[in-house]
Amino acid sequence: MKKNYYLASLLFFACLCFAFGQSVFTNPISGFRPNNDNPYINGQIVDANITATGIGRGTGINPKNTNDRYNASGWNTVAIDLTAYFEFTITPNAGFEIDFVSFEYTGQSSLTGPTDIVFRSSEDGFTTNIGTPIITGATINLSGLDYQNITTAITFRVYAWNASGGTGTFSINDFTFNGIVSTDGCQNTTTWNGTTWDNGIPDTNTEAILNGTYDTTANDNLIACNLTVNATLSIQNGGYIIIENDIIANANINVATEGSVIQIDNLATVSGTGVIEVTKTTAPMNNWYEYTYWSSPTSNTTIDNGITEGTLNRRFRFEGQNFLDEYAESNNDDTQILGQDDIDDNGDDWILVNGTDTMTPGYGYASTHREDLFFGPPMSSPPYQFDYTFTGLFNNGVITVPVYRNDTETNDTNWNFIGNPYPSAINVDTFFNENVNVLNVNGLLDGTVYLWSQNTQPSDTTNGNALLNFVQSDYATINGIGETQGGDDTNGDGMVDINDKPSRFIPSGQGFFVSFSDTPISVTGNVIFNNSMRVTGNNNQFFRNSTTNTSSSNRVWVNLTSDNGVFNQILVGYINNATNGFDGTYFDAPRNLSTGANSILYSIIDNNDKKYAIQGRDLNSLNEDEIIPLGFYTSIDEPTIYTLSLALFEGEFLNNSAIYIKDNLLNTIINLKDSDYIFTSVVGEFNNRFEIVYRAGALSIDDNRVDKNDLSVIELINGNVQFKIGKSFTITDVEILDITGRQIYNLKGDSSTEIYDLSLLSKAAYIAKVTLSNGQVISKKAIKRQ
Repeated sequence: MKKNYYLASLLFFACLCFAFGQSVFTNPISGFRPNNDNPYINGQIVDANITATGIGRGTGINPKNTNDRYNASGWNTVAIDLTAYFEFTITPNAGFEIDFVSFEYTGQSSLTGPTDIVFRSSEDGFTTNIGTPIITGATINLSGLDYQNITTAITFRVYAWNASGGTGTFSINDFTFNGIVSTDGCQNTTTWNGTTWDNGIPDTNTEAILNGTYDTTANDNLIACNLTVNATLSIQNGGYIIIENDIIANANINVATEGSVIQIDNLATVSGTGVIEVTKTTAPMNNWYEYTYWSSPTSNTTIDNGITEGTLNRRFRFEGQNFLDEYAESNNDDTQILGQDDIDDNGDDWILVNGTDTMTPGYGYASTHREDLFFGPPMSSPPYQFDYTFTGLFNNGVITVPVYRNDTETNDTNWNFIGNPYPSAINVDTFFNENVNVLNVNGLLDGTVYLWSQNTQPSDTTNGNALLNFVQSDYATINGIGETQGGDDTNGDGMVDINDKPSRFIPSGQGFFVSFSDTPISVTGNVIFNNSMRVTGNNNQFFRNSTTNTSSSNRVWVNLTSDNGVFNQILVGYINNATNGFDGTYFDAPRNLSTGANSILYSIIDNNDKKYAIQGRDLNSLNEDEIIPLGFYTSIDEPTIYTLSLALFEGEFLNNSAIYIKDNLLNTIINLKDSDYIFTSVVGEFNNRFEIVYRAGALSIDDNRVDKNDLSVIELINGNVQFKIGKSFTITDVEILDITGRQIYNLKGDSSTEIYDLSLLSKAAYIAKVTLSNGQVISKKAIKRQ
């Protein structure tokens, strides 16, 4: 098995690498190829440290003249013919190695040409199919172990068959091999004596030996081929070491909470008798029972030596195979109805773990701080933060974590609790590329990461399996569109602000939730972590001080807050390949476990009953007539003032347009760029009240609109009130609200004229909210005089 290098995130080694989108060599798009040209060697070689023979073909196919691609006929009509193929041979120069990432190609087949294709290599004698290519083109993942650390010639072949006739043709029009070219092994050695290096500052070709104390703040960050530590090494906050291969710790290595350790080779080792410690600091907490989600960056670390201090009975792991959500509760009162509330029905999903249990790399764990130690010295006043130390060898390389789907109920979410297994942050997008079903044909996961970010205190009316349960909508979310904040004040400044929005990196020591996709046939599988995901920096524990996204896409974040502590956020973004329908959680992320919330804001997708924290929308729908329906839910039954505000917006269209909130209940529209929108509400779920629009005249429904004046409300004798609508519509619902927004009546209708007995209403002003058969909602203020 060859060594497995991942340098995708470290492309500053430009002299040694060819980056994604570049190639080892490609076939030229133009140029005449005579019939006897085999192989054709006029490819583009990007890296000077490799050679390529060009495009060859097997003896079982025949060349064809063409001016723009390499073309052949004679493909077998029934099954694969091992003599019918195109091939490419690539050789690293002496002293260099290739770490392949992918092979990209476009192909073309005539009407009678082949329809089936496989991709193989000389690494196993052309016996194993690689990826799942299609005849017209694909990107094939080569980042597995067999295609790393390639130091000798390697040949790739494309076999095709199942042609309708012998004259049918198939060609490969364009292709690219992506990967990294680097030196093979350490070329030099340099030793640190506590003050200077005896052979210059180390680099990726040089083995570094530390015979004196080394501190990344005092002595700079460290990059080396191999590292031997014979004196204490301290990696401080913001500091990092990047080691191509092995680390030998003969002395202690201490990593601060925002320090980073990266190894490049997936098969590199960590050894030695020194003590390795990674310290992680919790987010600010106000009470001992607030949970932290953990994952160990070191191996052989026990629960007590990692995430707790001594005896504690609030340490858990999550069993995804046990999670089953067939029934929804009502206010945690054991009343259940068919439906989902994202709470396990029998409470066997969270498993209590012992302090002596070893933390498995890549698994997620949840724990609180010990109550008897929480308020003791040196703490004086909240918010409190605590340091925990993980002791053991650094985790490195490919780490697989089992995930599960319980298909006893197919409408629930297939939750799994995992975590970053490395002593460095990982890039969420690289993690998605490896594991998300929509991006990788072998991916198992839906495309959203959920990070615990508590704000609301636990309650006995919040759904769950305990007497007191946390509000589950406090999760922060990251998907392919962007990120939304959770409820946590991660800076400890008493406010939830834009600096609390997660970045696109998951820190070391951080556990997080993902969901197993419903698409794969198997109900079990493995999430894959590898060194290509690891990055320097961005290791701020629990996503404090996130970086501002500088994407050129059009995205808008809206916050819901209240005068009694409510906070949550939605994101709407416009992106390629998204539609205005549900496109999977990589584009459209449901708000996690939102039924337990006191108050939440969410976006709505037509013909879908989920509540969305992030919604991706079609780029072509971004214009002044765009309408984004929002939903609002609250269970707060005391007077509360709510606020909708702009958290952030970006992109050319949104920078140059107004962003309005339209309140269909009160017939109010306000530009959030000018001021926040303040409102009150009764308890309930309201899916027709709010919209985001980009011009003040935007309407909820473009076709068959009814003018507000077409609705008449007439008070008759004996307390009866007539509602009448013109045109060919009917009245389906009439809500009568008092001026505070409290619902008095909810009446049904089925004709264009409805008369209701409202004699019990006192003389006062009311709001009549009338829903029509075209879905339009018209609100009118009326005064009862009799």
